Amino acid sequence: MSERPVRSIGVATPGRPEMLDDVESEPGPGQAWVRTEWSGVSAGTEVALVRGTDPHHQLRWDPDLRSFDGNGPPAGYPIRGLGYMEVGRVTESRVGSMPEGSLVAMAYGHRTGRCADPARTTVVPVPDDLDPLLGVYLAQMGPICVNGLLHAAANLAGPGATVDAGVRDRHVLVTGAGVIGLLSALLAVRHGAAAMLVAEPSPERRAVAAALGLDSVDDADGAAWLEVKQRWRHGPGDVGADVVLQCRGHDVSLATALKALRPQGTVVDLGFYQAGAEAVRLGEEFHHNGLSVVCAQIGRVPRGMAGTWPRAALAAVTLDLLRERGQDIRTQLVTDIVPFDDGPQLLADLAARRRATLQAVLRFDAD
Repeated sequence: MSERPVRSIGVATPGRPEMLDDVESEPGPGQAWVRTEWSGVSAGTEVALVRGTDPHHQLRWDPDLRSFDGNGPPAGYPIRGLGYMEVGRVTESRVGSMPEGSLVAMAYGHRTGRCADPARTTVVPVPDDLDPLLGVYLAQMGPICVNGLLHAAANLAGPGATVDAGVRDRHVLVTGAGVIGLLSALLAVRHGAAAMLVAEPSPERRAVAAALGLDSVDDADGAAWLEVKQRWRHGPGDVGADVVLQCRGHDVSLATALKALRPQGTVVDLGFYQAGAEAVRLGEEFHHNGLSVVCAQIGRVPRGMAGTWPRAALAAVTLDLLRERGQDIRTQLVTDIVPFDDGPQLLADLAARRRATLQAVLRFDAD
């Protein structure tokens, strides 16, 4: 099968992101060629891969047992690709669902083009009434957040629940005002939360939350839980959040989430932890208040819901939010638009803490 050259961003060795020469298959029957126009940077996940601090580069992953151990070599370098938030233009097509000239969102990494096979991967059309740049949230980042709400719903109402069942008329705390936290908070508000509060240590990110119309509380000292419990009183000995969407990969935020819950409340955890959890004390509120922690990882929706909640359905919920709040999201969340060729330097600066962003997006100029 013939191939065509592309360029992608990968990591040569820890701390060294760089531009790589790569190839993609020429599109065959049922496939299309997508030329990338925008690619969002997931700073937390990608910086972990640049630094080599993610679990796969610290321990061996056993895909059969689905566990990490020290009984073999961890994943190595180079890493051939980074990223999962792409928007591209269909320039050649041999499949009716992807007409030439259409704009689509996919998750294939920072690369100049992709041979797309909609039978094997999720392809989300970007409608004409949406800012094309916001399409970076459609294929994966938005579905990550919707999946968090879906896990809250399943925990409360079982596998037949609608996406809003976990937050409607409930008191919801979001820990972390990064992109996932802010999108999750906006989704919870849109789907009927009775009250919403965002706990975040950064004053700059709390200001972004405020600009989006979200109430926030300072969690720099880990004491935001107390304000939550003082604010939300349901009855004697029954105070705090019904559900917490935990959106920071830090153990102190998980500790805040557990302390902020009312008895028998639930933490839905969307954080990517790369270290231990010394701040989490399972013998304290977790035990005495009968709490639950549920991991909402984008690789799976709640058990029993895969048939009704494919990735395209999660993307549809995301699209509804983007249509309603797209201008605010574009203005407040997208802090950096960077040429694709400058992507390796951006990632190196983020990994070395020489630069901070909320949402960076790589711009691809047409060849």
